[in-house]
Amino acid sequence: MDDGQTFAPRNPFLNSRGLKIPKHPQFTTGQVRGALRENRYELRESDAAQRIIRKEDVVLELGGGIGYMSALMAKICGAKHVHTFEANPALIPYMHEVHAANGIDNITIHHALLAQRKSKPVTFYVRRNFLASSMDRDNAEDIVSEHEVEVRGLNTTLKDLQPTVLMCDIEGAEAELLPHGDFSGLRAAIIETHPQWIGQHGVQAVFDAMHRAGLTYFPKASTGKVVTFLKGW
Repeated sequence: MDDGQTFAPRNPFLNSRGLKIPKHPQFTTGQVRGALRENRYELRESDAAQRIIRKEDVVLELGGGIGYMSALMAKICGAKHVHTFEANPALIPYMHEVHAANGIDNITIHHALLAQRKSKPVTFYVRRNFLASSMDRDNAEDIVSEHEVEVRGLNTTLKDLQPTVLMCDIEGAEAELLPHGDFSGLRAAIIETHPQWIGQHGVQAVFDAMHRAGLTYFPKASTGKVVTFLKGW
């Protein structure tokens, strides 16, 4: 029976640091939902980005995730353009949703991996728990789909995109990848290190790669495993 009452639809978004994040039954549940609501999601990276990124910056993001950081850097920090690389194909459509919800048109999503040099595509395994998705075929019973992912050369990409800021969270691959890059064109870099996986030697390799590019550790925008490097401070 129609009693004349109207009801507003449930809010389809979570609000976080001035961003609208579309609710998703897989990507915005549990601890992620709470962290988004309390502005704690990617807290250290977000704080560093808001301190470091300028309106003239072109950002290269390695590890795009759900699209939160790219949206923050493009809209809240006001970067000129953000190029975000993500290997997990399950995340790409949702990243587009996040960017569209916030009216952002200065982000380019690259469904690709960067390596020392361009090579043939690699197989990426999507698992029921998207956070466990990777190029590792262990625990095959949890795999729901397999996808071929393009592999591009790091230095060719740096030359083509000419970024001024690097944002990097690639779950331990930073120690293997970053030493091969020519980052001399960067003004700043924000890198989440994973010492539990890469050890002291790997952390040193990351610092050495940044120092070769003329970037120096910047403590005011570094917290714990998230370290910021800046040129000319």
